[in-house]
Amino acid sequence: MKNFLKDIVRKRYSVRPLEEGGVTLWKTFSFGEKCLMSIFVVVFAISGISLLFKVSNAFLIEVPERGGFLEEGIIGAPRFINPLLAISDSDKDLTSLVYGGLLKATPEGTLIPDLAQKWSVSEDSLTYTFTLKDDIYFHDGEPVTAEDVLFTVQKAIDPLLKSPRRGNFEGVTVRKVNDNEITFTLRQPYAPFIENATLGILPKHIWKNASSDEFAFSEYNTTPVGSGPYIVHKVKRSSAGLPTLFELKSFSKYNLGRPYIENLYMHVYQNEEDLTGSFKSHTIESMGSIRADTVSTLNTEDFTLYQASLPRVFGLFFNQNQANVFLHKEVREALDISAPKENITQTALLGFGSPIESPVPHFAGGLGEVVGTDTEKAKEILETHGWKIGEDGIRAKKSEKLSFSISTSDAPELKKTAEILKAAWLEIGVEVDIKVFESGDLNQNVIRPRKYDALLFGIIVGRDVDLYPFWHSSQRNDPGLNIALYANITTDKILEQVRSTINKDDQRALYQKFEKEILEDIPAIFLYSPDFLYILPHKVRNVRLGHVQTAGERFLNIHEWFIETNKVWKIFTKEKEDQVVAEEVKPLN
Repeated sequence: MKNFLKDIVRKRYSVRPLEEGGVTLWKTFSFGEKCLMSIFVVVFAISGISLLFKVSNAFLIEVPERGGFLEEGIIGAPRFINPLLAISDSDKDLTSLVYGGLLKATPEGTLIPDLAQKWSVSEDSLTYTFTLKDDIYFHDGEPVTAEDVLFTVQKAIDPLLKSPRRGNFEGVTVRKVNDNEITFTLRQPYAPFIENATLGILPKHIWKNASSDEFAFSEYNTTPVGSGPYIVHKVKRSSAGLPTLFELKSFSKYNLGRPYIENLYMHVYQNEEDLTGSFKSHTIESMGSIRADTVSTLNTEDFTLYQASLPRVFGLFFNQNQANVFLHKEVREALDISAPKENITQTALLGFGSPIESPVPHFAGGLGEVVGTDTEKAKEILETHGWKIGEDGIRAKKSEKLSFSISTSDAPELKKTAEILKAAWLEIGVEVDIKVFESGDLNQNVIRPRKYDALLFGIIVGRDVDLYPFWHSSQRNDPGLNIALYANITTDKILEQVRSTINKDDQRALYQKFEKEILEDIPAIFLYSPDFLYILPHKVRNVRLGHVQTAGERFLNIHEWFIETNKVWKIFTKEKEDQVVAEEVKPLN
């Protein structure tokens, strides 16, 4: 083609000048030559534009842009969107979106400044001083001051209010230094105290006239005003007055940066069946705290399933005060080594969890490997200690039969776990009776009075990993949480020492000593830690779950989530690398 075009031009120029008698060179071309030249010009233009586009693209990056919406479903109508009264998961979900604290946890498990600009701890580890940021506001435009922090903590420790957070501040003296500074003074060093600084702060100007008796009945428990990333814009209710939908809008003055996603719609459902039904019908596009068996029924092709390890320890806790059979260490040992933990994780949790060997989480220094099931060794241990198989297939020693009951809640995964344990232990000659209770009944009438042989239950260890409430001998009776009724002078001292140790490495070393003692005594069989499961549409990006303590903590970095994007020149961005979509954090799965 190149030579052909040259011939054309050469021919025309040899005949006459470029323009002669008002006739241009173009007009001298034949129809075929004109078509060919037109095609050449178009191809040249397209190539040029394409080259310019590629060059321009090389200097552009994709960045988040504000906009978009997310429709999410939650179970149970929130009653207390209030950091001092929140009890249910739905309460905590909305509270985490609406309120801000002095500090904020990150998905990576660290604490960062939220309303506080900085904080310090005295040399004796007794006084914590927080300095507030400038220009921090509540959703109604009023500034946040140290007076609001003081008011919130004073209400938390008010015995008439009966706040679930009261225990976190008992024995703590709180003092306002000035409008931007406040101090907390402890009676004795307590390393996990810093976690309490994440408590959401109430606006005093709204709550100051509500007495402790009126607090639980205030309209601000369902139409709250906080300083968090989202504002409750509108609440839709059923004919019975129950909330069915919360419309939330991003808070433009949120001190960590206005959230990218403009609108959140939190739909309220009474149970998981209604929740998943709405997901399948596309009424909602995200939901959290779903069970493993529910996931298998969903079409998640257009969605991302996020998994996060929960700091929870599920196990079988022995009550040696009620079931004498557990006084024999060989029995506890045989039950432990014959418990099919991997099978439980795969069958009861469908793989959404991890088998465990210790009450200490892996990230706090706990055992990373799980010893496999050894049924034959369990039989040998029992046989050696005189537990003989009877005609009914159950072992006995003298007049004592190797039999006990397991009490647990009606949660499907716990019932399935109990059944797996029962079947496994029948193989070694142990008779197990399963008693299932509704969760409220279990807590009130079984756990609190300690009326169980063995309790299949889970304890929330938390990000601060304070095991004192669960294993110190002083916590054996209600309201203590030592459900194994464990007593050991050595571990008591270790747990007390951990509480006063700030250094994380020193804490890990102490917990490894604690773990050694626990595994030697076998007061419980540690089975698994479940995963938190959260479904989101692919359109939502930069989601990081990391370590979540409660379901509400899935929103820890929600102000950084985004849906809409735009392309801009790199020179116009301050933090180029952080904003490149290609390098955003990917989901755990």
